[in-house]
Amino acid sequence: MTRPIGGSPGADWPLGANPWIWHSPVTAAALAGLLPRLARWGFDCVELPLEQPGDWEPAATAKLLDATGLTPAAVIAVMPPGRDLVRADPTTVRATQDYLRRCVDAAHAVGAPVVAGPVYAAVGRTWRMGPAERTAAYEEWREHIAPVVEHAAHATVRVAVEPLNRYETSLLNTVAQTLDALAGLPEHGIGIALDTYHQNIEERSLPAAVEAAGNRIVHVQVCANDRGTPGADHLDWAGFLGALRAVGYRDALCVESFTAHNDAIAVAASVWRPLAPSQDALAADGLRFLRRTVAAL
Repeated sequence: MTRPIGGSPGADWPLGANPWIWHSPVTAAALAGLLPRLARWGFDCVELPLEQPGDWEPAATAKLLDATGLTPAAVIAVMPPGRDLVRADPTTVRATQDYLRRCVDAAHAVGAPVVAGPVYAAVGRTWRMGPAERTAAYEEWREHIAPVVEHAAHATVRVAVEPLNRYETSLLNTVAQTLDALAGLPEHGIGIALDTYHQNIEERSLPAAVEAAGNRIVHVQVCANDRGTPGADHLDWAGFLGALRAVGYRDALCVESFTAHNDAIAVAASVWRPLAPSQDALAADGLRFLRRTVAAL
């Protein structure tokens, strides 16, 4: 059973953090050390990346969440090379579907309402597509994601599809493309995950992208334009947050960034240098900025 994330129509958004700011993979030991600190700093919720099933156990994680008072905002699906639902052999598609179902099961077990991520192709996989090829790719993806969405709906979990920037995928870069890909899939089962880092690269206006996505937004990740501390940047935060409020989004805003001292995530995210004085400062300063900016809306 999922736990409520959003507040009342006038309430602030719950603010969360992603453990990738400090760790990868995110293990049970990493969560045990980190979640009490997030709670002490004043975070409301946390994302739970699941790189491999078994990295953390849902039952133990649910107990840890209860002990710290944090809410699980989302389970984050991870798409390394070999996880693909488009232009892939049947064995790969089945294995990817099975992995995504495991993410759904983990979300259901801990009470997270969403499984979010680029749930279509491996991060870093790109290829050229003409209009007809893109249409065919979206049709193929809808066919292959549909069983996962059905599984999620039975578990009262929604799938949140994250468009990535052009350097990380060629399939879904913009809100408009993602809406095209979602056409025909049930709104109660699948929507969009927005990430300010990718939007800043691909969209001409952060508020306009939010307005276009509208009620299909089911999860939001935030960071600076360089993937660092929210607010230490040139982004239109007031416009972005105001647009989220206008379209009725009331669920979590989660700070997502990465450490440069981790081969797997650093390579995928192209993080080659520190993005803040410390990883703790990135999260804590971002939290303060978001609280201050939301209060001023």
